[in-house]
Amino acid sequence: MDLTNIHDVKDLLGRHGFRFSKALGQNFLIADWVPRQIAEAAGVDKSCGVVEIGPGVGCLTRELAARAGKVAAVELDKSLLPVLAETLADFDNVEVVPGDVMKLDLAALAADRLNGFTPHVCANLPYNITTPVLTNLLESGLFRSVTVMIQKEVARRVCAGSGTADYGAFSLLCQYYADCELLFDVPPGCFLPAPKVTSAVVRLAVREAPPVNVPPEALFRVVRAAFGQRRKTLLNALSSAYGNQFSKDELRQVITGCGLPETVRGEMLSLEQFAELAGKIDSFL
Repeated sequence: MDLTNIHDVKDLLGRHGFRFSKALGQNFLIADWVPRQIAEAAGVDKSCGVVEIGPGVGCLTRELAARAGKVAAVELDKSLLPVLAETLADFDNVEVVPGDVMKLDLAALAADRLNGFTPHVCANLPYNITTPVLTNLLESGLFRSVTVMIQKEVARRVCAGSGTADYGAFSLLCQYYADCELLFDVPPGCFLPAPKVTSAVVRLAVREAPPVNVPPEALFRVVRAAFGQRRKTLLNALSSAYGNQFSKDELRQVITGCGLPETVRGEMLSLEQFAELAGKIDSFL
């Protein structure tokens, strides 16, 4: 059975009485090159264990199982469990884990299902959970890499550089934890049903240590303040967030003390500049 052939997939789903759920953001791949390239981009081998999120009918799961030592595929939709039991029957290194990845204990999942393997994540993520899932995965510190297919608009945000329209707080969070690379686009016609937007695959190689030496709580408080009111200058945005702790003149001195003009906007600052600013503010608190 070809799990990327639209006729085979429709027949498989029909036999199991499956119906697509818009609420779960289900779009299954029907282009054979896509799961193959995603699995190759993940860079896993037999020493690796992979957590896959939302395996669908299992086309990416099978590509991962052919390369990795172990695959733990987390599936929320119980109606897909008998489908996966059929499509993954020939793979003894795959375990389907029923559940919601947003509620599962990631540390327990990695320890119990991937014990002895270097843990990675690879997935075709539903658009509606992309940001919280990526945040949880990166903040967990459990995985060596995260390779995911997501909405192209979000993928551009993940990898955006300072001074661009796509750059924001989520860009900085991802780049604090990982070296982020936008790999390739996936057109809507590669899915059943076809989404209204283009997807893209990104690979986040998780850093062994943060690239800046400042407590993350202090860093991201400044980042959230800067982008919470994007149209404001950095000075005015920080004044709104820290007004009870600093006068506007004090914040102006901190900003200019970092070599920045007092009229600068947050989107112009690099991660390193945000870290310097956050370090100065944190030292006065």
